[in-house]
Amino acid sequence: MTSFNCKIGTADGRIVERVFDSSDSALLRQNLEEQGFFVFNIRRQFFGKSIGAGKQNARMSGTRFLSFNQELLVLIRSGLPILQVIETLIEQMEACGLREVLQEVREEIKSGNILSDAFSKYPQFFPHLYVASIRAGEKTGDLPVTIGRFIEYQKRVEVIRGRIRSASFYPIILTSLASCVLAFMLFYVVPTFTQIFIDADVELPLLTRLLIGLTDSLSTFLPLIIVVIVVGTFLSRRFFRSVGGRFFLDRMLLRIPFFGDLAQDYAISSFSRTLGTTLASGTPLVPAMTMSRGTLNNRCLEKDMIAAVQRVEEGTSLSESLTRTTFFPPIALRMVSVGETTGALTEMLGDLADYYESEVEKRLVKLTTMIEPILMMVMGLMIGLIVMAMYIPIFQMGQTVG
Repeated sequence: MTSFNCKIGTADGRIVERVFDSSDSALLRQNLEEQGFFVFNIRRQFFGKSIGAGKQNARMSGTRFLSFNQELLVLIRSGLPILQVIETLIEQMEACGLREVLQEVREEIKSGNILSDAFSKYPQFFPHLYVASIRAGEKTGDLPVTIGRFIEYQKRVEVIRGRIRSASFYPIILTSLASCVLAFMLFYVVPTFTQIFIDADVELPLLTRLLIGLTDSLSTFLPLIIVVIVVGTFLSRRFFRSVGGRFFLDRMLLRIPFFGDLAQDYAISSFSRTLGTTLASGTPLVPAMTMSRGTLNNRCLEKDMIAAVQRVEEGTSLSESLTRTTFFPPIALRMVSVGETTGALTEMLGDLADYYESEVEKRLVKLTTMIEPILMMVMGLMIGLIVMAMYIPIFQMGQTVG
């Protein structure tokens, strides 16, 4: 995600500058206009900074955000006024970017703003979905219930993210270590043995000659290879950050066997969990779908969801609108339809999220179970070939001497 500094006009006539995260400026402009803002200009932030952005560029981890909300909920349930709640949080918090933001939130509340409006001025710390939930809780008068519901949502999100990180940790470590071993053997061990073979003046087998040729080529063209990798990485990042590049990447991801299904299941679970939480907080269906759309994290799926939101605005039911998308499977559509018919859509969306989160977990377990032996086999085969190529001539030399 890229950070953009946006100059926008609010519904009450104020002109403010805020920082938002988005994959591209066009989608960000569309989202802001759908939320009722007038967009004057959008500037991309380079190297994570922009003129006048200040402390808003700081970020808060999911775990820290969860902890903050748990403390906030406890203080609100104790019956303290909002202003005193914020002051208590500031007193208990160590010096950090969040504390500075809360100090400014306190001043906003003192000047007469409500909590959701004060939070909305710092989107780097308080995402739009969270602010919308707080605003809905303020309107209905059940702010503690809304925050508690969002905490449960955040816990679920952190659990599934943790599982994804755990599934990718071991393969990354194994690949990194194996790559280091291969580099050591190619750039140190092989040249050392090559000099021994040159001094011995022996005829080398084909496998050894191919390996020595590969090593010589890598050593000769290493500076050029590094330049090509750096330039290629830079150009690839620029391409994939563009609108067309991001669409291309997301489309290709969905077509990759196994990984496409994994990404789709994760998108459905995230969307269902977010939509259910937002609806439960009292947000109407169309704004809830608009806010939940960003959790799909795939431009192709988001494009389908934009069309679904438009159909709902025109009066089509949620289940029928989702039926015309390309990624909602029949079982998910049936569950949504049943939830609409029985008036238990929120609960059914929660069950749907639970189901697909379990599917994601199963796929992650299968992935780690499958990828570990494959990596071990591939790396072992490569290292074994290098060792074999180096030691066959030595065995031949030993037999000649014998």
